Amino acid sequence: MNREILRLALPNIVSNITVPLMGIVSTAIAGHWGQDSAATIGALAIGVSIFNFIYWNCSFVRMGTSGLTAQAFGAGNFRECTNMLARALSVAGIMGAAMLLLQYPLGELALWAMNGGEMTRAYFYTRIWAVPAGILLFGFNGWFTGMQNALFPMITAVTVNLIHLACSLAFAFGLDLGIVGIAWASVVAQWCGVGLATVLLIARYRSLLTAIHWSEVLDVQPLRRFFVINRDIILRTLCIVAVYTFFTGASARMEDRTLLAVNALLLELFTLFSYMNDGFAYAAEALTGRFIGARDRASLGECLHRCLLWGTLVSVVFVGIYLVWWRDLVGLFVDRANPDTPQIIELAGRYIVWIILIPIASAMPFIMDGIMVGATETRVMRNSMFGATAAYFAIFYALRPWIGNNALWLAFTLYMFLRGVLQYIMTRGLRTIREKA
Repeated sequence: MNREILRLALPNIVSNITVPLMGIVSTAIAGHWGQDSAATIGALAIGVSIFNFIYWNCSFVRMGTSGLTAQAFGAGNFRECTNMLARALSVAGIMGAAMLLLQYPLGELALWAMNGGEMTRAYFYTRIWAVPAGILLFGFNGWFTGMQNALFPMITAVTVNLIHLACSLAFAFGLDLGIVGIAWASVVAQWCGVGLATVLLIARYRSLLTAIHWSEVLDVQPLRRFFVINRDIILRTLCIVAVYTFFTGASARMEDRTLLAVNALLLELFTLFSYMNDGFAYAAEALTGRFIGARDRASLGECLHRCLLWGTLVSVVFVGIYLVWWRDLVGLFVDRANPDTPQIIELAGRYIVWIILIPIASAMPFIMDGIMVGATETRVMRNSMFGATAAYFAIFYALRPWIGNNALWLAFTLYMFLRGVLQYIMTRGLRTIREKA
């Protein structure tokens, strides 16, 4: 079982780690471009938060596709696997087109809500053209994960991020476009990823895919299940987006651009951990769905236990990394020659304790999310997220007058902890998940 988990987790870790690395590279480029590192990093942080809002609200395409495809794969129903691919890509295409059509009202509302300036505005209206490709990749990656294939998402992610890196450097510095160049790099890289995913799909699954029968794809019963699951995931994701977006917005409203930059940098460090742990969450998705579809209760029980152990191990490792190397990690994002760099690093040191504590609080929720997706227990995900999000805002507003920015980090840490604990309680210690097999 450990070998099976690692077969799926390790490629997913490589895939996931490239996402925050892309953010790290972008932030580092912003920190080294121009004379005002804090202002450029802050503008990019707001722009990235807006796109996180968009992508996270569209991530149900991946998560809803993964669990249902894994269960069909476990049951040996490749006709339904084909139907799931058609549903996922159709929904992704419609959503991508809608984002382009509504880009102006969405963009202006987001810029107003996040207090974004002209630099952020230019970034948004460039990067929006990458959104349809990003949503299509959600559909491809969810389907590949459900088919127990972590290699293709890894190949796609690595390729996308290498292209993004090369184009970011060329556009930002070579063409002197700054963060607008980073946005153009996203557009080029994401569409290249869609092309590669299509080639991989045809090369590997041509013999397994059945003919698409749209009457089955659009059949009311499976389509209703697909959208009920996705409804719960959307509501759950809205809560995540609200928390993360509010975090950056609250940082911006503190009227200290250095504090905004520090919070953005520290959140990037947490993101590095979260994408690492999500590798095992994706393995939990694929295997949980597969064993439920195959009605293999013994393997399911062993899978749940071992995935949680692997998630805990990753958390312990990251606590050690942050304790020893936090200064070096923060230093990657800023140009040490700039006069405001010592202030940024000194201020980061005041809040680094939260980045050390968060992996401990987050040991369970990432893996539990993967288990719930694979088991299609999305109602549990939704309701636990409602409770954790309510606690987040209550803690922040109750303590902000007394401890300021520390209230934001305390609320975020407890929010992560409650997500996993509530899911564990709601599934009676995972007994309801085992019973599904």
